[in-house]
Amino acid sequence: MADAVGGPTVLRLLLGAQLRRLREARGISAHDAARAIRGSESKISRIELGRNAVREIDIADLLTLYGIADKAEREQLLSLASRANQPGWWHRYHDVLPPWFQAYIGLEESAQSIRSYDAQFVPGLLQTEEYAAAVLALGDFSLDEADRLVVLRKERQRRFAAGGIHLWAIVDETALRRPIGGLGVLRRQLEQLLAVCAQPWLALQVTPFPMVSHAAPGSFSILRFADPDLPDMVYLEQLTSATYIDKRPDVELYLLSMERLSIASAPPAKSADIIRDILGHLEGTS
Repeated sequence: MADAVGGPTVLRLLLGAQLRRLREARGISAHDAARAIRGSESKISRIELGRNAVREIDIADLLTLYGIADKAEREQLLSLASRANQPGWWHRYHDVLPPWFQAYIGLEESAQSIRSYDAQFVPGLLQTEEYAAAVLALGDFSLDEADRLVVLRKERQRRFAAGGIHLWAIVDETALRRPIGGLGVLRRQLEQLLAVCAQPWLALQVTPFPMVSHAAPGSFSILRFADPDLPDMVYLEQLTSATYIDKRPDVELYLLSMERLSIASAPPAKSADIIRDILGHLEGTS
């Protein structure tokens, strides 16, 4: 099962889900599990939620407590723990990436599909290099930090374009008219969108102005994974942090909001026409 997914972020989630299932099946409390690894209940919670790297000795002690004596089963879970502790490819950017966004990259890498709504900018996975640089220039980054973050975004895009992830992106028309980096940068960004919107791994919808989207809570993404042990996850980004939502009732509300946004937006073919219309208005400008 774990072989079907890649990054350590998702492997930690899978490991935590299996450990929680084992503990609950044995009727063992989080308090007793914490005593077995000489830790706290909050540590058990972090392990089961996949929030942190884990010590293999702690996993071994928990497996003993849960009565897992079969050698093959123990080795499978301990191997999963070892792989979950390996740094992801994005670790080399850790000095310019906040921890809360490193977690998102790990989830993005292993997602089967992503549905996103963007009210301000073109989605990051679809941004041109110069558009991405212009977006980053709006933040508090040094030139060197911004350059490295652009390279990171290109790496994310390369992995995304290689296949395996389907993106269903909904973007406000106002975001596509906003001249981030100047009209020339915007024009080339829109041309790039037209070039990729016919790809099978992308469904692009534009919410036409002045359509009022029903109950749109601002930009957000919903990630779905192939493994049934991993629930859908909503990602909400703030200025200095991010929120990850995986409780089913909450996720259902965001799924409903995304469905309503999709209904209010132009279908992909008509969305391409909207982009062409915007480009037409940009002709002769600089």
